[in-house]
Amino acid sequence: MAEKVGVLGSGIVAQVLAAGFAGKGHAVRMGSRDPEKLAAFAREHHVGCGTFAEAAAFGEILVLAVKGTAALEALALAGDGALGDKVVIDTTNPIDDRPPERGVLRFFTGPNDSLMERVQAAHPRARFVKAWNSVGSAFMVDPKLPGGPPTMFFCGDDAAARERVAGILRQFGWEPEDVGSAVAARALEPLCQLWCLPGFLRNSWTHAFKLLKAV
Repeated sequence: MAEKVGVLGSGIVAQVLAAGFAGKGHAVRMGSRDPEKLAAFAREHHVGCGTFAEAAAFGEILVLAVKGTAALEALALAGDGALGDKVVIDTTNPIDDRPPERGVLRFFTGPNDSLMERVQAAHPRARFVKAWNSVGSAFMVDPKLPGGPPTMFFCGDDAAARERVAGILRQFGWEPEDVGSAVAARALEPLCQLWCLPGFLRNSWTHAFKLLKAV
């Protein structure tokens, strides 16, 4: 079913997912602090662009695709009125501005904390679902890998929101794996560190995770 999708962000992840949603028949509006810089991209991919608040108001479902350090600010600019109780797919990771240590990204959260829990606490009505945070942008839409569809782990406190996101992940060529409540983001966000390690150590970025099951 085609939906209105508001994408909060203007970087590569935001652009890849916005183009992906548009290519699958959804109406898309992107939000940025500087909408003008998205004008050429918007024309090429037949998506709208505007402020964070305008994109959030437009979307029936939202995608948060900004740097982790900017996540709370972007949501504040979108505003609680526009966010409402909408499903927000949270693609962010709490990556610190400091460089990686021996290939391991530094996080500004601790082991018993997650960025998703912070944004959910800041906007309790919105229904956040963590997804698309454990793979590079090149594989986010219709990944083609020898082992078949890769696994995308996802989590969130609202069961109906998780089910809705699972359907979107399938549409985008992923095998969704529901790992429960927002607390699970404490385990999912570090998957970004693991995914990036081969890249930083060996310049290998063409992989994704696959959950293998005995039954």
